[in-house]
Amino acid sequence: QVQLMESGGGLVQPGGSLRLSCAASGFPFSRQYMTWVRQAPGKGLEWVSSIYSDGSQTFYADSVKGRFTISRDNNAHTVDLQMNNLKPEDTGVYYCRVGDYWGKGTQVTVSS
Repeated sequence: QVQLMESGGGLVQPGGSLRLSCAASGFPFSRQYMTWVRQAPGKGLEWVSSIYSDGSQTFYADSVKGRFTISRDNNAHTVDLQMNNLKPEDTGVYYCRVGDYWGKGTQVTVSS
């Protein structure tokens, strides 16, 4: 079955960096568009970034453009989100998604 497992979250100071990773299995990874979505405390889901199946195109929410970079390794079946210059408003649970399938998420907290 489809499995998505996020990792790499944690507590970081404003201006710091984190790299999230999503390990995928149970589906043809190299043929799937992958997405990161986040949910801030008390708020709804927010799309963050997506990447084409071959990695040829990437897309970002305006709120993270220029600070976050999405990438994928189709051999390792992973999709990563490099997050730089983190801000307190980036705090939330970050989910990896493919189609209707979601991982359990990883917590990112940006605080001094």
